[in-house]
Amino acid sequence: MTQIYDRVALIGLGLIASSMFWAMKRNGVAGHVAGYARSAETRDTARRIGLCDTVCDTAIEAVKDADLVVLAVPVGAMGQVAQEIGPHLKPGATLTDVGSVKKQVIEDVAPHVPDTVHFVPAHPLAGTEHSGPESGFATLFDNRWCLIVPSEGSDQGAVDQLGNYWKALGSHIDVMDPDHHDLVLAVTSHCPHLIAYTMVGVADDLRRVTDSEVIKYSAAGFRDFTRIAASDPTMWRDVFLTNKEATLEILGRFTEELFALQRAIRQGDGELLHDYFTRTRAIRRGIIEAGQDTAAPNFGRSR
Repeated sequence: MTQIYDRVALIGLGLIASSMFWAMKRNGVAGHVAGYARSAETRDTARRIGLCDTVCDTAIEAVKDADLVVLAVPVGAMGQVAQEIGPHLKPGATLTDVGSVKKQVIEDVAPHVPDTVHFVPAHPLAGTEHSGPESGFATLFDNRWCLIVPSEGSDQGAVDQLGNYWKALGSHIDVMDPDHHDLVLAVTSHCPHLIAYTMVGVADDLRRVTDSEVIKYSAAGFRDFTRIAASDPTMWRDVFLTNKEATLEILGRFTEELFALQRAIRQGDGELLHDYFTRTRAIRRGIIEAGQDTAAPNFGRSR
């Protein structure tokens, strides 16, 4: 595999950044990878498991001479990190991120990017419910999509190079504008997570169903909710606070649909329910046909 960047800096060493490192090493995408995490414990763990060629004790040290700098911190922290490292970025370097919100991140980060640096936001649509430096693996991005979301005035050469980088990590790529990205992700990721958190919260609040019953008798649907709801709480708090507009729009539509189904159940309208479930089933088939999941039973579960 052709080397895309000579030096890469990963700011934040959780699931996505650690997977990026292992994917870069698997495919020879970068010559040298430096990493930084705010927590000394995380940095120690990274050194112990060989995550990154160099683990630095400051973000400023990590970005020195880097051709690509990746912000892999919660979206609420990106502006502050950009302000810290901005003056130390190498002229001609590309600054990118992996956040699942784009409009707010661009507003927070762009003011701190020097004119000599290319800012090209991005979002790999890959992940698990696990977090931390030991959760990453080289194949996380294989056959997944990474959305490149250029900010106003992004250099086309830098955009193309970042796209080639994500292809080399195993991803398909697409280009999208920030507003549309945030609306799409509110549908495909943000609101499903909020609904999962809510359903698990309902089970926790419903005292007539005991904790032991919830755990022992969890059918597949509830188990899937708990898997999603186990995701990193800091990350998801920031997602909802920074993608407020799109999330509220989709939640409003969800509420309308939920009321319609509630009415159908109350009125015994089996035809409406059957038609609705038939239509939604087709979307699941489309996801499988697109190679973004498998139809195998108990996928993702050990039993």
